[in-house]
Amino acid sequence: MSTDVSIARSDVSVSTQRFPLLSIRNVAKRFGKNVVLRDISLDVAEGEFLTILGESGSGKTTLLRIIAGFESAGSGEVWMAEERLDQLPPYRRRVNTVFQHYALFPHLTVEENVAYGLRVAKRPEAEISARVGEALEKVKMSAHAKAKPAKISGGQQQRVALARALVNRPQLLLLDEPLSALDANLRRQMQVELKSLQREVGISFIFVTHDQEEAMVMSDRIALLRSGELEQVATPREIYGRPATAYVAQFIGHTNLLKGEVRDGMARCGLLQWPVAAPDGIAQFSLRPENLRLATEKSTSPDSVRVRGRVVQQAFHGATELIRVECAGGLMLTVRIPASRSGVTGEIALEFSPEDAIPVRESPERI
Repeated sequence: MSTDVSIARSDVSVSTQRFPLLSIRNVAKRFGKNVVLRDISLDVAEGEFLTILGESGSGKTTLLRIIAGFESAGSGEVWMAEERLDQLPPYRRRVNTVFQHYALFPHLTVEENVAYGLRVAKRPEAEISARVGEALEKVKMSAHAKAKPAKISGGQQQRVALARALVNRPQLLLLDEPLSALDANLRRQMQVELKSLQREVGISFIFVTHDQEEAMVMSDRIALLRSGELEQVATPREIYGRPATAYVAQFIGHTNLLKGEVRDGMARCGLLQWPVAAPDGIAQFSLRPENLRLATEKSTSPDSVRVRGRVVQQAFHGATELIRVECAGGLMLTVRIPASRSGVTGEIALEFSPEDAIPVRESPERI
C-alpha cells in the first residue's frame, strides 16, 4: 500500500532538509516463503528520533538488522548521506546498536566495557581514557566506572550499554527494545532520560518497540509497520489525531470505529448522522473516546451529534475512567471522562463534534 510520508514529514522541521541522514529505498526481505518486509521506503533526518513501531512479527527488528548490516535485504538499497550503506560490512558503518539484552561483559568493569570497542580498534590509551570518560559523563555513570555489571541496577546497565555505543561516535544509533526488561516505573523514567540524552548528543536514533505509549512519548516521528509494510509514518500527534487507516486508529490508543455510508454530504452510522465532506459510498470513521462527552441541555451545541445509551462497564484509570455505553441498535461506544467519586451509571446522553469523527481507510488483511 502507499503511504503519504511527505505529508507526515511536513510537521517536523528536522525532516525537511534536502539530504536525509538515512534513506531506505524499496527494501524487501523474505525468509523462504515468508515475506518479512514489503517495499519499505523511509528517510531519517539528522538529529531525528524515529520509532519503528509494530506488533510481534511485523518486521521491525529485521529492518533494524538490515540497517546495522546483520541481515542483507532481498532487494532495495540503504544509503547514509551520499554513501551506499548496505554494501558495507557492519564494522565500516557509522552505526551502533543497543540490544534488548545489553550483553555487557560480566568480568569487565563499567569503564572497561565502554572502552572495549576502542581497544579492539587499537586507539591510543589517552584517547580511549578521554572518550570513555566523556561517554560515561553523558549517561551519568562516571561514579560507577570501577563497578562490575552485576553490582549495578538494570537501568544503570542500560546506560552503560548506551555509553558503549556512543563512545564510537556513530552517526546513527539503533535501539532494539532496550527498555523492555525494565520494570514499569524505571521504564517510564528511562524514556524521559533517553529522549533527553538523544537531544543532548544530537545524533539520530532509530528506536524499535511494540509499545505504542513508549513510541508516543519519545518520538519525533513514528513509522508503524504491519505485516512488513508501512501503514503510516507521521508525528505522534498526527498519527493519533489523524490515523490513516482503521488499523492505525485501533493500534494507537483506544478508538470507536463507526461503520456506515456517506450519502449527499451526510455520514450515517446506525442512529448517528452528521455532515461530512466526503464522496458517497461505504465509509468508516475513528472517534476517540475522549472526543465523546456527557451531554446536558446546557452544554449541547447545535452542531453536536447526540446519542443516548446505558452504561454497561466502567474502568477506573485514576484521573480518568473509560466507560462502555450500549446505545440503541446495538451500537457500543467507549467514552473517556474525568473520574468521579461515584462513577457514572444508568442511562446517559453523549455528544461529539462532527470534525472529531476522522475518516479512515479499511486495513486489508495481508498474508
